[in-house]
Amino acid sequence: MRENARISLRQLAEQANISNPYLSQIERGLRKPSAEVLAQLAAALRVSTPAMYLKAGLLGSDDHQSVPTAVAADPLLTVAQKQSLTQIYETFVRENARAEETADPAEQTVATARKPAVKKAVKKAVRQQAQEEQ
Repeated sequence: MRENARISLRQLAEQANISNPYLSQIERGLRKPSAEVLAQLAAALRVSTPAMYLKAGLLGSDDHQSVPTAVAADPLLTVAQKQSLTQIYETFVRENARAEETADPAEQTVATARKPAVKKAVKKAVRQQAQEEQ
């Protein structure tokens, strides 16, 4: 993720407020960072914290995480675009979850059926943005 963001190890360590040697050890797999350190790194890289947790192996790879992870890993997008798309996706997911909580059983089926449509819309937006930049 750091390399995709095109920042040096030293820059990331400074932005995340962690030591350069510690970050180096994390990247080489010698240390396991805490959730707090991963959150600091996610903020410095401007990616979602869940995407960072997934990359670190703290979360399972379920469908909910596939879109933010794909956005974070896309080398065609700028950091700002990745952040915007991830925030939009997470907003859609939260809205759907709220709708499911308040809906009657018949409406829950409709809300569940919309999830693939949300993912498809986000993926389409990513492709369009990448095409516009080229």
